[in-house]
Amino acid sequence: MTRPPFAEVSERDIRIVSAQLGRPARNVVGIPARCACGAPTVVATAPRLSDGTPFPTFYYLTHPVATAAMSFLEAAQLMVECSELLASDPDVAAAYERAHRDYLADRESIGVVPEIAGISAGGMPTRVKCLHALAAQSLAAGPGANPIGDIALERSSWSPNVCQCPDYGVDIPDPDNPADDDTGGRQ
Repeated sequence: MTRPPFAEVSERDIRIVSAQLGRPARNVVGIPARCACGAPTVVATAPRLSDGTPFPTFYYLTHPVATAAMSFLEAAQLMVECSELLASDPDVAAAYERAHRDYLADRESIGVVPEIAGISAGGMPTRVKCLHALAAQSLAAGPGANPIGDIALERSSWSPNVCQCPDYGVDIPDPDNPADDDTGGRQ
């Protein structure tokens, strides 16, 4: 199996993700999606944490504005609407099943954990349980990767193309200046 294509993790990424989460980031193996400003939006997490705990949520949404937008949509009952769509539209159900299989393959390209075999995230493949996880997969793998994640992103007040990052108190990468490294311009 090949590893999904995503950016390597820098120390600055870990500082930003830790600030986004309000706790130390754990077992981040890649940054599959970034904000327009370059800050991490989605992390890929090892399927087995360093303490041995199985962790099925491979694609984890970390951007605070994006997570708030998904929480708003969950409170607005978008999961109910998407569950009804999943039950009534065989094309959506088939695409959601594919998203589940792809999610498993992506995670297993990093590591196979027997305790979570067949378990993806967000309720896949038969129900809609967490828009955060489904949107994270859509952001990580691109449009069309997860039909429910795509719907959530389309309905969201947040866009990965417009920076809405709070001040993390961390030097944010400058996507237009590759020389901007972890030194924050200091030598």
